[in-house]
Amino acid sequence: MKYETSLFGTTKAGQQVTAYTLKNNSGMSVNILDYGCTIQSMIVPDKWSRPVDVVLGYKTVAEYEENGGFLGAFIGRVGNRIGKGSFELNGKQYSLVLNDRGNHLHGGTIGFDKKVYKAAVVGDELVFSGMSPDGEEGYPGNLNFTVRYRLDDDNTLHISYSAVSDKDTLFNPTNHSYFNLAGSGSVMDHELQIFARQFCVNDENCLPTGELMNMEGSPFDFTHSKKIGTDIQQPDAQLRAGNVYDHNFCLSDPAAWKTAAKLSCAETGITMWCCTTLPGVQFYSANGLTERQGKYGPIGRREAVCLETQVWPDAIHHDNFPSPVLKAGDMYLSQTAYHFENA
Repeated sequence: MKYETSLFGTTKAGQQVTAYTLKNNSGMSVNILDYGCTIQSMIVPDKWSRPVDVVLGYKTVAEYEENGGFLGAFIGRVGNRIGKGSFELNGKQYSLVLNDRGNHLHGGTIGFDKKVYKAAVVGDELVFSGMSPDGEEGYPGNLNFTVRYRLDDDNTLHISYSAVSDKDTLFNPTNHSYFNLAGSGSVMDHELQIFARQFCVNDENCLPTGELMNMEGSPFDFTHSKKIGTDIQQPDAQLRAGNVYDHNFCLSDPAAWKTAAKLSCAETGITMWCCTTLPGVQFYSANGLTERQGKYGPIGRREAVCLETQVWPDAIHHDNFPSPVLKAGDMYLSQTAYHFENA
């Protein structure tokens, strides 16, 4: 893995933001900022060997600071939603910052996506490290964590998370990249397959009710590859509840390392495989992405998809979900990879 560094800009607080460009020998490159460990661009060769930037992003630090949407960001402490921003742990009640319709979303108002991190290249990995102090956004424990990125010559970007806390806490990090394998335009013709048999039923605030629903025969049936837009207009209660697709899919493979999803674009011939050690993936069809200026021009709703690997949302409130609790002194480890092919 080769890399280059460049000045990307400066935050409102005067912190310098550096871009780290990872390159392999197969024509792929990834631009990662030390602001939010953000994937700002991901260049992949298409079936004609032409470069395609397959993720949405911005040109400036100010745009990352001012716009919502978490484009390309590292999310924590807990990705997705926690109902009413509160939870009980070891008999103590904790109250978190409320930033989503009376709930807690993606770590709060100042989540991990809004910080500048220490960066180092260690061997063939770009390593970001940080510390979240006890009480930050309401979470218990001093949490030390790292995010590692590695780009191999097989056109696979590997992301590894590790963390340790001095108190029992919650931890469920993810990456929030928005993928468009054509580089621009609607993704409704992209084909998606999700390697699951069930998904979490959502309420009107996009919070899981605790019920799991079988995918087969529903608009959520991605057990076989189909165009994303095929059923998106169906008069389905769950499509309305999730603002179209914004649901956790419960991965069915019990193996530690498994395939979560396959995304394909006929126009460019690019296929992306998402693999992970985590038990779920949030499929978000970007219906709530309001129109804004991206790095190449205007972007908006349904012009990308997110595939956020994760412990299931609001898991602290559902005993039948995998646990998001990180015990004091225990080491958290998870991995996710995005592999690209062109044909």
